[in-house]
Amino acid sequence: MILIGNTVVSLDILEKEFCCDLDRCRGCCCIEGDAGAPLTEEENAQIEQLLPLLKPQMTPEARRVVEERGISYRDPEGELVTQIVDGKDCVFARTDHNGWCYCLIERACRAGKTDFLKPVSCHLYPVRVKEFAARGEAPAMTALEYNRWDICHCARMRGKKEHVRLYEFLREPLVRRFGQQWYDELCLTATEWRKQNSG
Repeated sequence: MILIGNTVVSLDILEKEFCCDLDRCRGCCCIEGDAGAPLTEEENAQIEQLLPLLKPQMTPEARRVVEERGISYRDPEGELVTQIVDGKDCVFARTDHNGWCYCLIERACRAGKTDFLKPVSCHLYPVRVKEFAARGEAPAMTALEYNRWDICHCARMRGKKEHVRLYEFLREPLVRRFGQQWYDELCLTATEWRKQNSG
């Protein structure tokens, strides 16, 4: 682990090679798993505002889930996450006729209908963020961990082939979440770490 400000970063994020290979996985991380995408309260409110735009594009099953239960729920750990259909598919995911999965929120953003790209947890995947509240004299902390998933095997293979490390692949979402100065410090730390551990 390394510390950047009040953020604890797993060494896997500096060392592991990873680069999404959508031609192979076709975005299946949006429709696999047993929970929705983690949301902040602000993101939840933003999606609520976008719902009139998104609902006509959602599957009938997803619309029914949202109408009956809302766009989000609390998982067993108390984290706010997007609703899912049949225990796996995010309600904001669609699959096209070629079997490619896409995010309705991101598609709306790319079309210029909103400036909200998608939940930052989706943008950062396969890195997961954990927040720890301040306790006593200890400040609030954030932890970043690499969530290794079998369906991302092709991304690991591509990352190895192209020599792309996880923190490099995730430059845009890391800057979005933590800022350019934080990311620059992460890159410097990663470079020094490699120098010290190259032998």
